[in-house]
Amino acid sequence: MKTPDDVAEMMRLRACGWGVKRIARQLGCSHHTVKDYVAAGGVKPFKSPERKKQLDGLEGWLRERLIRHRGNADVVRQDLLAERGVAVSRRTLQRAVQPYRQALKAEALATTRFETPPGRQLQIDFGERLVEIGGAKVKAFVFVATLGHSRRL
Repeated sequence: MKTPDDVAEMMRLRACGWGVKRIARQLGCSHHTVKDYVAAGGVKPFKSPERKKQLDGLEGWLRERLIRHRGNADVVRQDLLAERGVAVSRRTLQRAVQPYRQALKAEALATTRFETPPGRQLQIDFGERLVEIGGAKVKAFVFVATLGHSRRL
């Protein structure tokens, strides 16, 4: 890539009637470079090559898995290999899920705690989950009671 000043000089010299090879010698570059800029009519924007990526079409699946695994890209990468047969590097997957990770972080920051003095508030949560006990799947019921003042910040 040449600087805009170099390209402007190429265009000025070409308008003066100079040949492509003469301009190239004057500016110290290849005549092919001068020919390309003259044909483009000036500065041409850099365009990265359009390549098919290994993760194209898997955006929804990646988002769902990243949410399921609470932002752990390495576990998502292992699932990708096991379920889809797609092997990618850890860094490739981290780049692919970066927008989703930012959304998870923003969502976590959006929640604020309601703080109260001691003995004024109790939060109760119920849940159920299938767990494996002795090789058999059993539905376990969970009860959690949290005092508002006793939570760690």
